[in-house]
Amino acid sequence: MSRKRFPPALVCWCALSVICLCLVSCHNDRRPQTSSIFSQAPTRSDSVAHYDLPDIQEAGLLIGGTLSGPNTYYEYRGQGMGRQYVLAEEFARSIGAKLQMDIAPDTATLQHMLEQGDIDFIALDMPRWCTGSEAPKLRSAIDEWWDSGARQAVLAGLKRSTPVARRHTRPVMKDRARGIISPYDGLLVRYAQRIRWDWRLLAALCYQESGFDPDAVSWAGARGLMQIMPATASELGVSMNRIHDPETNIEAGTRYLSKLNQTFSDISNGDERLRFILAAYNGGANHVRDAMALTGKYGGNPHLWKDVAPYVLHLSQPHYYRDPVVRYGYMRGSETSQYVRLIISRWQQYRGVARPAAGVSSSSFAPIEKQGSRRPSIVKSAEEWVPEQKDTAEGSTFR
Repeated sequence: MSRKRFPPALVCWCALSVICLCLVSCHNDRRPQTSSIFSQAPTRSDSVAHYDLPDIQEAGLLIGGTLSGPNTYYEYRGQGMGRQYVLAEEFARSIGAKLQMDIAPDTATLQHMLEQGDIDFIALDMPRWCTGSEAPKLRSAIDEWWDSGARQAVLAGLKRSTPVARRHTRPVMKDRARGIISPYDGLLVRYAQRIRWDWRLLAALCYQESGFDPDAVSWAGARGLMQIMPATASELGVSMNRIHDPETNIEAGTRYLSKLNQTFSDISNGDERLRFILAAYNGGANHVRDAMALTGKYGGNPHLWKDVAPYVLHLSQPHYYRDPVVRYGYMRGSETSQYVRLIISRWQQYRGVARPAAGVSSSSFAPIEKQGSRRPSIVKSAEEWVPEQKDTAEGSTFR
């Protein structure tokens, strides 16, 4: 038995589909109306009414439904986060399945999704997760897992977690007098050249990520100098056995930056695009696109960072992350906004004391040609670029 699986982006569509299906469903012994779309009468194999634990285990996929939020479910650098997500993931593992978490705008939509069989259970802060009435075995499995103490063990583990699991920060500059930023300057120069970045900008990002500690591991599981997430490493074909190797990590990080450059290629101005790339490296491209959508909705320019940055911050507020134009929900917006500001500020400080590498462009990503024009947009060098807001606190690190 199988069901159609809906990604989070289609949750709102699913809610509308539920309403349409209800209009043609059989209620109180009424016969279903003939439809030119559904010309074949439903069979038992088409039904989801009795989709229970054995079917979930056979399919290897458990689908939960929840609301977006810091304590329920959100994505951080492509990784699912939130208390309800972590609990649901552990339960899914206990029954031999993988978890898919779908988000809905409200509890009414969640209830519709459960009734229609689009999700297996509702994961919210309540005495027990809700399941469909036709899934008694799944209900029993949840109750057994809940009563065994497994849930409390997971919650206790979450309370013990720290913002940074392991990081030994090195000096912000190894040798200021000689213009040496880190022990990895040679690697930063080499791989910055491949993506046509100022190597000092890449160094500023690297310091912000790991403090130049190649063994750094974040609270979210990001690793190495450039803090590569396991899912990103897998996407880039990087073995976790090599993730802490400085060159492997920097190479993977620059490849990911190059992908983000393509993701935001619709932003023709290179200086603007740089900020969006940095924001996406920290908070995820999907969340940045959500902030851009909000910016457009409220009359701003979605291709100007100064217009978009406030909505990055707003994505930590329910009024905004549950807006219909937002597809990916809650975001740790304050972290991302500060991240962009600190990297740009440190880049300026680095370029004031670290010499440009011979043969390496000091520009950010190469500009793309504007549609209908033979002249590309101009990307200023680091020496020409002046940030809108200086970070006075960061200046103390260069004494």
